[in-house]
Amino acid sequence: MSGFVSAALAFPAVLFSFLLVVVIGYWGLALLGVLDIEDGDIGFFGGVPLSISLSLLVAFSWFLSLVGTVLIEGAPLRVLLGIGVLAAALVLGALGTRLVVAPLRRVFAGAEPTRQDFVGRVAVVRTSSVTEDFGQAEATAADGSSAIIQIRLAGEGNLGVGSRVVIYDYDSAGEFFWVSPMELEAEKD
Repeated sequence: MSGFVSAALAFPAVLFSFLLVVVIGYWGLALLGVLDIEDGDIGFFGGVPLSISLSLLVAFSWFLSLVGTVLIEGAPLRVLLGIGVLAAALVLGALGTRLVVAPLRRVFAGAEPTRQDFVGRVAVVRTSSVTEDFGQAEATAADGSSAIIQIRLAGEGNLGVGSRVVIYDYDSAGEFFWVSPMELEAEKD
């Protein structure tokens, strides 16, 4: 057991040992309910929550660096070899993470779409005019499906059927999207 601990605390495994303690602490707090792992604010990496991707990367890299640390023990130029083990552990850990994350994408792909998903997208006006009080457009979601949405244009504008607009905000109280024309008036000349 002392050999395991000394290998885990030797360079380069010690770098990942510290990160592994952080990951274990995170998941321990998540299991106790202190941290909410279902927060969408954390972000995604490779199609799965960032917390899962990073945890896998740290675990794979720690194991590979531990094996490398044991293999280079007592070798001349141990520090230079340790840097090589560190780089190899990161690269191989990323590959291992990618292999595990790929099938998990399907589990997290079923996330419920929201109206906020349309913000930043381009839409095509489907009504004869768009004002501060009226307008509709057809927007396409990331999955390729389309929807007719209520839109509003701040200020003066001359938008009609077929005009392309950019959705820049969603008003949840009025249940409509604020849009801006794709082409500026000066560009039309």
